[in-house]
Amino acid sequence: MQNTPSKDPLHGVTLQKIVEQLVDFYGFDTLGELIKIRCFRENPSVKSSLTFLRKTDWARKQVETLYIKTLPKLK
Repeated sequence: MQNTPSKDPLHGVTLQKIVEQLVDFYGFDTLGELIKIRCFRENPSVKSSLTFLRKTDWARKQVETLYIKTLPKLK
C-alpha cells in the first residue's frame, strides 16, 4: 500500500489554524464582510468563532471555502 499525499487541501489542517490564518490575512473586519456571521462582526475572537463554527455546519463550510480560495495567497 502506497502513501500518496491527499489532494484534499483541508487534510491535516485544524479549524483553529484555518480561522487564525484567515484572521491574520483579512482581519476580523474584512472577514465579517466576506462571511456574514455574528462571531466575526460583534466582539470577534478566535475562541468564540471556533465555538460557533464547530456547532454550525453551514458557517464552517463557508469558512473552509474561503480558506481554500485564499490558500494560494497565503503561501
